[in-house]
Amino acid sequence: MKKLLLLLGLLLLVPGVYGQEDLLGEIDKKDSVYEATAAFKGLKIVNFESTKLLYKREFYFVVSHRFGSIKNGFDDFFGLDFANTRLHFLYGISDNLNVSLSRNSFNKTYDLSLKYRLLSQNESVPFTAVGYSQSAVNTLLEEALILRPVDFGDRVSFTQQFLVSRKINERLSLQLMPTYFYEGYTAYEPQDNSQFALGFGGRYKLSKRLSINMDYGWHLNRASGSPFVNPLSIGLDIETGGHVFQLHFTNAQPTFESGFLGNAVGDWGEGEIYFGFNLSRVFNF
Repeated sequence: MKKLLLLLGLLLLVPGVYGQEDLLGEIDKKDSVYEATAAFKGLKIVNFESTKLLYKREFYFVVSHRFGSIKNGFDDFFGLDFANTRLHFLYGISDNLNVSLSRNSFNKTYDLSLKYRLLSQNESVPFTAVGYSQSAVNTLLEEALILRPVDFGDRVSFTQQFLVSRKINERLSLQLMPTYFYEGYTAYEPQDNSQFALGFGGRYKLSKRLSINMDYGWHLNRASGSPFVNPLSIGLDIETGGHVFQLHFTNAQPTFESGFLGNAVGDWGEGEIYFGFNLSRVFNF
Protein backbone atom coordinates (compact mmCIF):
# COMPACT_ATOMS: atom_id res chain seq x y z
CA MET A 1 0.00 0.00 0.00
CA LYS A 2 2.85 2.44 0.86
CA LYS A 3 4.39 1.84 -2.60
CA LEU A 4 1.03 2.55 -4.26
CA LEU A 5 0.60 5.79 -2.32
CA LEU A 6 4.14 6.88 -3.19
CA LEU A 7 3.53 6.15 -6.88
CA LEU A 8 0.35 8.23 -6.88
CA GLY A 9 2.20 11.13 -5.30
CA LEU A 10 5.06 10.97 -7.81
CA LEU A 11 2.75 10.80 -10.81
CA LEU A 12 1.21 14.12 -9.81
CA LEU A 13 4.61 15.73 -10.26
CA VAL A 14 5.60 14.09 -13.54
CA PRO A 15 4.93 16.13 -16.69
CA GLY A 16 2.17 14.54 -18.75
CA VAL A 17 0.16 15.05 -21.89
CA TYR A 18 -2.51 17.75 -21.60
CA GLY A 19 -5.98 16.73 -22.80
CA GLN A 20 -8.20 19.06 -24.81
CA GLU A 21 -11.22 16.91 -25.63
CA ASP A 22 -14.52 18.77 -25.31
CA LEU A 23 -16.75 16.50 -23.20
CA LEU A 24 -20.40 17.18 -22.45
CA GLY A 25 -20.68 20.95 -22.75
CA GLU A 26 -23.46 21.04 -20.15
CA ILE A 27 -21.06 19.84 -17.49
CA ASP A 28 -17.71 21.33 -18.57
CA LYS A 29 -17.06 24.56 -20.44
CA LYS A 30 -13.90 25.32 -22.40
CA ASP A 31 -12.07 28.65 -22.15
CA SER A 32 -10.48 30.48 -25.08
CA VAL A 33 -7.16 30.33 -23.20
CA TYR A 34 -6.00 26.72 -22.84
CA GLU A 35 -6.81 25.02 -19.54
CA ALA A 36 -6.91 21.28 -18.80
CA THR A 37 -10.60 20.38 -18.81
CA ALA A 38 -12.47 17.56 -17.13
CA ALA A 39 -9.78 16.26 -14.77
CA PHE A 40 -12.80 15.01 -12.81
CA LYS A 41 -16.37 15.06 -14.08
CA GLY A 42 -17.98 14.71 -10.63
CA LEU A 43 -17.72 17.12 -7.72
CA LYS A 44 -16.45 14.18 -5.68
CA ILE A 45 -13.93 11.50 -6.63
CA VAL A 46 -15.71 8.97 -4.43
CA ASN A 47 -15.74 10.21 -0.82
CA PHE A 48 -13.27 13.06 -1.21
CA GLU A 49 -14.02 16.33 -2.99
CA SER A 50 -12.49 16.67 -6.44
CA THR A 51 -11.03 19.89 -7.86
CA LYS A 52 -14.11 20.38 -10.06
CA LEU A 53 -16.15 23.53 -9.29
CA LEU A 54 -19.47 24.81 -10.48
CA TYR A 55 -19.52 27.75 -12.86
CA LYS A 56 -21.09 31.08 -11.94
CA ARG A 57 -24.84 30.85 -11.28
CA GLU A 58 -24.91 27.07 -11.65
CA PHE A 59 -27.00 25.26 -9.06
CA TYR A 60 -26.48 21.59 -8.25
CA PHE A 61 -28.75 19.27 -6.33
CA VAL A 62 -26.98 16.06 -5.28
CA VAL A 63 -28.65 13.07 -3.64
CA SER A 64 -26.22 10.63 -2.01
CA HIS A 65 -27.25 7.22 -0.69
CA ARG A 66 -24.88 5.00 1.26
CA PHE A 67 -26.50 1.73 2.30
CA GLY A 68 -25.55 -0.67 5.08
CA SER A 69 -22.87 -3.35 4.80
CA ILE A 70 -23.37 -5.90 2.04
CA LYS A 71 -21.87 -8.58 4.33
CA ASN A 72 -25.21 -9.95 5.60
CA GLY A 73 -26.55 -10.60 2.11
CA PHE A 74 -30.30 -11.12 1.85
CA ASP A 75 -30.88 -10.77 5.63
CA ASP A 76 -30.95 -6.98 5.17
CA PHE A 77 -31.02 -7.08 1.36
CA PHE A 78 -27.32 -6.32 1.00
CA GLY A 79 -27.57 -3.27 3.26
CA LEU A 80 -30.51 -1.56 1.57
CA ASP A 81 -32.48 -1.72 4.83
CA PHE A 82 -30.00 0.67 6.48
CA ALA A 83 -29.63 3.58 4.11
CA ASN A 84 -27.75 6.76 4.98
CA THR A 85 -28.89 9.70 2.82
CA ARG A 86 -27.36 13.10 2.13
CA LEU A 87 -29.24 15.93 0.43
CA HIS A 88 -26.73 18.45 -0.90
CA PHE A 89 -27.40 21.88 -2.42
CA LEU A 90 -24.54 23.75 -4.16
CA TYR A 91 -24.31 27.11 -5.88
CA GLY A 92 -21.62 28.80 -7.97
CA ILE A 93 -21.14 32.32 -6.63
CA SER A 94 -18.45 32.70 -9.29
CA ASP A 95 -16.41 30.39 -11.51
CA ASN A 96 -13.87 30.17 -8.69
CA LEU A 97 -16.08 30.14 -5.57
CA ASN A 98 -18.84 27.68 -4.58
CA VAL A 99 -20.99 27.46 -1.48
CA SER A 100 -22.99 24.44 -0.34
CA LEU A 101 -25.39 23.26 2.34
CA SER A 102 -26.32 19.66 3.10
CA ARG A 103 -28.12 17.39 5.53
CA ASN A 104 -26.76 13.89 6.23
CA SER A 105 -28.79 11.26 8.07
CA PHE A 106 -25.56 9.98 9.71
CA ASN A 107 -25.81 11.58 13.18
CA LYS A 108 -28.44 13.93 11.65
CA THR A 109 -25.58 16.17 10.55
CA TYR A 110 -25.92 19.56 8.83
CA ASP A 111 -22.91 21.07 7.10
CA LEU A 112 -21.97 24.29 5.34
CA SER A 113 -18.96 24.46 3.03
CA LEU A 114 -16.95 26.70 0.73
CA LYS A 115 -14.88 25.51 -2.23
CA TYR A 116 -12.52 27.92 -3.98
CA ARG A 117 -10.09 27.62 -6.87
CA LEU A 118 -6.54 28.84 -6.27
CA LEU A 119 -4.79 27.66 -9.47
CA SER A 120 -5.83 26.04 -12.73
CA GLN A 121 -3.71 23.59 -14.70
CA ASN A 122 -2.61 25.09 -18.00
CA GLU A 123 0.45 25.33 -20.24
CA SER A 124 2.50 27.07 -17.53
CA VAL A 125 0.89 25.67 -14.34
CA PRO A 126 1.28 21.86 -13.92
CA PHE A 127 -1.65 21.30 -11.56
CA THR A 128 -4.99 22.59 -10.29
CA ALA A 129 -5.21 23.71 -6.65
CA VAL A 130 -8.48 24.15 -4.76
CA GLY A 131 -9.29 24.91 -1.12
CA TYR A 132 -12.22 23.29 0.68
CA SER A 133 -13.58 24.44 4.07
CA GLN A 134 -16.47 22.77 5.90
CA SER A 135 -18.29 23.20 9.21
CA ALA A 136 -20.70 20.50 10.41
CA VAL A 137 -23.12 20.14 13.33
CA ASN A 138 -24.14 16.78 14.84
CA THR A 139 -27.77 17.22 15.98
CA LEU A 140 -28.17 13.62 17.15
CA LEU A 141 -25.70 13.81 20.04
CA GLU A 142 -27.53 13.60 23.39
CA GLU A 143 -26.55 13.49 27.04
CA ALA A 144 -27.70 9.86 27.28
CA LEU A 145 -25.14 8.86 24.64
CA ILE A 146 -22.05 10.39 26.26
CA LEU A 147 -23.19 10.33 29.93
CA ARG A 148 -22.52 14.03 30.50
CA PRO A 149 -24.05 17.36 29.51
CA VAL A 150 -23.73 18.18 25.82
CA ASP A 151 -22.67 21.65 24.74
CA PHE A 152 -22.45 23.13 21.25
CA GLY A 153 -18.70 22.54 21.11
CA ASP A 154 -19.35 18.78 21.30
CA ARG A 155 -21.61 18.95 18.27
CA VAL A 156 -19.40 20.80 15.81
CA SER A 157 -16.66 19.61 13.50
CA PHE A 158 -14.45 21.55 11.09
CA THR A 159 -12.54 20.40 8.01
CA GLN A 160 -9.92 22.20 5.95
CA GLN A 161 -8.52 20.58 2.81
CA PHE A 162 -6.03 21.53 0.12
CA LEU A 163 -6.90 19.68 -3.09
CA VAL A 164 -4.17 19.33 -5.73
CA SER A 165 -4.98 17.52 -8.98
CA ARG A 166 -3.21 16.87 -12.25
CA LYS A 167 -4.70 15.65 -15.48
CA ILE A 168 -1.91 13.36 -16.65
CA ASN A 169 -3.46 12.62 -20.05
CA GLU A 170 -6.85 12.13 -21.67
CA ARG A 171 -7.60 9.08 -19.53
CA LEU A 172 -5.80 9.55 -16.21
CA SER A 173 -6.21 12.20 -13.51
CA LEU A 174 -4.70 12.07 -10.00
CA GLN A 175 -5.21 14.10 -6.84
CA LEU A 176 -3.65 14.67 -3.40
CA MET A 177 -5.74 15.94 -0.44
CA PRO A 178 -3.82 17.10 2.69
CA THR A 179 -6.52 17.45 5.35
CA TYR A 180 -7.00 18.84 8.84
CA PHE A 181 -10.23 18.12 10.70
CA TYR A 182 -11.47 18.78 14.21
CA GLU A 183 -14.19 16.81 16.01
CA GLY A 184 -15.76 18.41 19.07
CA TYR A 185 -16.70 14.95 20.35
CA THR A 186 -14.76 11.85 19.37
CA ALA A 187 -16.48 8.47 19.60
CA TYR A 188 -13.20 6.93 20.82
CA GLU A 189 -12.16 8.87 23.91
CA PRO A 190 -8.32 8.65 23.56
CA GLN A 191 -8.50 10.21 20.10
CA ASP A 192 -7.28 13.81 19.81
CA ASN A 193 -9.94 16.26 18.68
CA SER A 194 -7.51 17.73 16.13
CA GLN A 195 -6.78 15.15 13.45
CA PHE A 196 -4.75 15.01 10.26
CA ALA A 197 -5.09 12.93 7.10
CA LEU A 198 -3.59 12.65 3.65
CA GLY A 199 -5.93 11.66 0.86
CA PHE A 200 -5.02 10.07 -2.48
CA GLY A 201 -7.39 9.75 -5.38
CA GLY A 202 -7.62 9.18 -9.10
CA ARG A 203 -9.85 8.76 -12.12
CA TYR A 204 -9.28 6.59 -15.18
CA LYS A 205 -11.52 6.91 -18.25
CA LEU A 206 -12.74 3.61 -19.62
CA SER A 207 -14.82 5.22 -22.38
CA LYS A 208 -16.22 8.62 -23.33
CA ARG A 209 -18.92 8.41 -20.67
CA LEU A 210 -17.53 5.94 -18.14
CA SER A 211 -14.64 6.14 -15.68
CA ILE A 212 -13.38 4.19 -12.68
CA ASN A 213 -12.47 6.27 -9.60
CA MET A 214 -10.63 5.52 -6.37
CA ASP A 215 -9.74 7.42 -3.22
CA TYR A 216 -8.04 6.58 0.07
CA GLY A 217 -7.65 8.55 3.30
CA TRP A 218 -4.53 7.92 5.38
CA HIS A 219 -5.24 9.06 8.95
CA LEU A 220 -1.97 10.39 10.36
CA ASN A 221 -2.63 10.56 14.13
CA ARG A 222 -5.24 7.91 14.86
CA ALA A 223 -5.18 6.88 18.53
CA SER A 224 -3.78 3.45 19.35
CA GLY A 225 -6.55 0.87 19.77
CA SER A 226 -9.10 2.90 17.81
CA PRO A 227 -11.91 0.83 16.24
CA PHE A 228 -11.94 3.13 13.23
CA VAL A 229 -10.05 2.55 9.97
CA ASN A 230 -8.79 4.44 6.93
CA PRO A 231 -11.47 4.92 4.25
CA LEU A 232 -10.86 3.15 0.94
CA SER A 233 -13.40 3.65 -1.83
CA ILE A 234 -13.87 2.56 -5.44
CA GLY A 235 -16.52 3.90 -7.80
CA LEU A 236 -17.80 4.29 -11.34
CA ASP A 237 -18.77 7.63 -12.91
CA ILE A 238 -21.43 7.40 -15.62
CA GLU A 239 -22.05 10.60 -17.61
CA THR A 240 -25.62 10.95 -18.86
CA GLY A 241 -26.18 14.33 -20.46
CA GLY A 242 -26.82 16.94 -17.77
CA HIS A 243 -25.62 14.93 -14.80
CA VAL A 244 -23.10 12.39 -13.54
CA PHE A 245 -24.30 9.18 -11.89
CA GLN A 246 -21.74 7.76 -9.45
CA LEU A 247 -21.77 4.19 -8.09
CA HIS A 248 -19.62 3.48 -5.02
CA PHE A 249 -18.20 0.69 -2.89
CA THR A 250 -16.50 1.85 0.30
CA ASN A 251 -15.72 0.87 3.90
CA ALA A 252 -17.08 4.21 5.23
CA GLN A 253 -20.81 4.86 5.52
CA PRO A 254 -20.73 8.62 6.34
CA THR A 255 -20.46 10.90 3.29
CA PHE A 256 -19.12 14.13 4.82
CA GLU A 257 -15.44 14.70 5.57
CA SER A 258 -15.05 14.34 9.34
CA GLY A 259 -17.51 11.44 9.19
CA PHE A 260 -15.73 9.20 6.69
CA LEU A 261 -12.21 10.20 7.81
CA GLY A 262 -12.82 9.78 11.53
CA ASN A 263 -15.56 7.14 11.74
CA ALA A 264 -15.07 4.51 9.03
CA VAL A 265 -15.52 1.01 10.48
CA GLY A 266 -15.74 -1.35 7.51
CA ASP A 267 -13.17 -4.03 6.70
CA TRP A 268 -12.78 -4.85 3.00
CA GLY A 269 -11.17 -8.18 3.87
CA GLU A 270 -14.22 -9.19 5.94
CA GLY A 271 -16.74 -8.07 3.34
CA GLU A 272 -17.84 -5.07 5.42
CA ILE A 273 -18.41 -2.88 2.39
CA TYR A 274 -21.06 -0.24 1.82
CA PHE A 275 -22.67 0.22 -1.58
CA GLY A 276 -24.02 3.62 -2.55
CA PHE A 277 -24.49 6.21 -5.25
CA ASN A 278 -24.49 9.94 -5.95
CA LEU A 279 -26.97 11.45 -8.38
CA SER A 280 -26.23 15.04 -9.46
CA ARG A 281 -28.46 17.38 -11.39
CA VAL A 282 -27.28 20.76 -12.65
CA PHE A 283 -29.44 23.84 -13.27
CA ASN A 284 -28.36 27.13 -14.83
CA PHE A 285 -29.87 30.47 -13.85
